[in-house]
Amino acid sequence: MIRTNIKRHILYIVLAVSAFAFNACKTPVIVGKTAKNGLPASYSTSQDSTNSAQVKWKNFFADPYLNALIDTALQNNQELNITMQEIEMSKNEIMARRGEYLPFVRLGGGTGVDKVSRYTSKGASDEITEIKPGKRTPVVLPDSYFGAFASWEVDIWHKLRNAQKAAAANYLGTIEGKNFLITNIVAEIANSYYELLALDNQLDIVRKNIEILNSALLIIKQEKEAAKVTELAVQRFEAEVFKTQSLQYDIQQRIIETENRINFLVGRFPKPVLRSSQQFATLLPTKISAGLPAQLLEKRPDIRRAELGIEATKLNVSVAKANFYPSLGLSASLGFRSFNPIMLANIPQSLIMSLAGDLAGPLINKNAITATYKNANAKQIQAVYDYEKTVLNAFIEVTNQLANIQNLEQSYAMKNNQVDALTKSTDISLKLFKAARADYMEVLLTQRDVLESRMELVETRMKQMNAFVNAYRALGGGWN
Repeated sequence: MIRTNIKRHILYIVLAVSAFAFNACKTPVIVGKTAKNGLPASYSTSQDSTNSAQVKWKNFFADPYLNALIDTALQNNQELNITMQEIEMSKNEIMARRGEYLPFVRLGGGTGVDKVSRYTSKGASDEITEIKPGKRTPVVLPDSYFGAFASWEVDIWHKLRNAQKAAAANYLGTIEGKNFLITNIVAEIANSYYELLALDNQLDIVRKNIEILNSALLIIKQEKEAAKVTELAVQRFEAEVFKTQSLQYDIQQRIIETENRINFLVGRFPKPVLRSSQQFATLLPTKISAGLPAQLLEKRPDIRRAELGIEATKLNVSVAKANFYPSLGLSASLGFRSFNPIMLANIPQSLIMSLAGDLAGPLINKNAITATYKNANAKQIQAVYDYEKTVLNAFIEVTNQLANIQNLEQSYAMKNNQVDALTKSTDISLKLFKAARADYMEVLLTQRDVLESRMELVETRMKQMNAFVNAYRALGGGWN
């Protein structure tokens, strides 16, 4: 009969544990997403595998002043230094996650006083217990202990290891984020530097144009004295001089702002930026080799960061799924305990030790872990979309800049022809005016057209250099 009852109890326990395990391990059904690249085999303007992104920025830019600015920025830029600390925090997160699946061991001790009621099982037991013959347990009992205490969650479902791997993927993602930031800093400094060179050349053009206008104004005044023109012509030319002088101060303000934009990127207070403006007119962009679109997956730090984001979110889904399964915990202790501190050294009487294990998992009301699991899956899908968006954006950026380089090259050639033609027309208009075969308005409008065309020519050259820099950035160059 007793044996039958024991068998029945064992059967109940087995059925209860089986039901518990079945319910605890039951997880909601979710649908993940796999990333698709879908990159074309080549660019429409490039079939070669040679890629300018492989060139280091120190070799890509030939201007020593520009290289010095970039080198200083990579050491002092505040945003980059902030990102470096984020990398350090991600690295520390790996250490924290790694420590979670290792045993925790604490060493400690304590002392206290305990008074137990005599009308309890423990108090009644103490009443009749003699420590020594004729000496019972005191009513007020001190308590002292010292020992080591260990606890360990056995990572049977790899939940803790996957969390550590996810932290490692996030750490690598922050490194790629830093590389992407470096790429953008290099490009922004280069673009601002070429803009500064362009402004210097435009300022020089304006100043020369002011001299030309003043010379033309002197001729107009002489013609007025000869009664060949009226005061209206003199006033119109003086107004044009004032207008051009106002443009000079506008350019000077833009130069200051551009210098300070560079100073901010470099991480220093405002100071003049050393540069070689005289060479801007003869500056020619280096030929850009786009390589193959598939190389973007390797060269672009933002694409690699997005790819690592997918890996991290997949691991987080596994971590969230493991919360549905029972967790196994082990605990142990070893030390000494006594109501008298002097007796702690009495071994083995004062020795205490324990070893225990527990298996526990969710059974009823799993809403919280279900929501966490579904959110982790949604973030994984979100990471896939982010990756696909990043790849698409990278390809479009490269395509746009390659087309921009070609179109700006043609535009610069046409504008250069326009400047040559208008420069010749300036001398012709002055000669015709002196011969009374053209009025002052033709001279004035010709001077205005020459100024605008020269300014546009310089701006087109700046756009060429910017397209050259932006193509390098779009291909993933500048961080190595």
